[in-house]
Amino acid sequence: MDLRVTLSPNAPSECPVFAYTGGRSPAPDRPWIVFLHGAGNDHSVWMLQTRAFAARGWNVLAPDLPGHGRSGGEALDTIEALADWTLRLLDAAAIERCALVGHSMGSLIALHLASIAPERVFRLALVGSVFPMPVAPALLDKARIDPPAAHALINQWSFAPATLLGRSAVPGIHPAAVNERLLQRQPVGTLPVALQACNAYAGGFEAAARIHCPTLLLSAAQDRMTPPKALAPLADAFTSSAMPQRVVIPGAGHAMMNEAPTAVLEALERFMTPPAG
Repeated sequence: MDLRVTLSPNAPSECPVFAYTGGRSPAPDRPWIVFLHGAGNDHSVWMLQTRAFAARGWNVLAPDLPGHGRSGGEALDTIEALADWTLRLLDAAAIERCALVGHSMGSLIALHLASIAPERVFRLALVGSVFPMPVAPALLDKARIDPPAAHALINQWSFAPATLLGRSAVPGIHPAAVNERLLQRQPVGTLPVALQACNAYAGGFEAAARIHCPTLLLSAAQDRMTPPKALAPLADAFTSSAMPQRVVIPGAGHAMMNEAPTAVLEALERFMTPPAG
């Protein structure tokens, strides 16, 4: 699906947006599920999950965020701006309500969006998420001045050791090599802007306290970028009436959608229920 969305309310010029629909055209009688990727990634990290949900009766939208993948414009430099942009994307696609899934930076976008527009989100899944989401100074520096070194660090921290040695849930595919190539494909300058947006976001606890829809916190046991043990402060920020479900996938790291694609899909399927009516 090709759409056009303004980069910011104060910038009237539009940018082209590519959004993957899981291989199926949207239908008016189906519920919507929207997938948001992380820094330096694009819609392709959700390939199995999007195709599966599309095949099982959902309308799917997995956009490339500004400055990423096949979408135009420059990368936006705050989570708040990315959440506002995503709201305008929902408007452009005529999506009134959706289930919202975000990974890493995408999880912060999803969290913030659900807090400022609760009427638009009926289920929320935060994948590989923590708050605060600090980015190591060494990674921020390398992303600016030495992208190949930054890509190597991200790969080292994103996968379980066995995967880095060649284990793969998909025969013939090396997930770490695929992820490195994905990072290399992004426009120059996108990664440091996106990482800094994660590092600078300060509204996570306040956003969580405003969430009232069912929420899933999906982690991976060997995630070294957003480890499950670091998720407690965010989980505790939700109100007692909206305590999130927590699921930890064994044997996988931060890039769990590609490293353990079936386990991620099954966790999302167990959690997702279309809205009544």
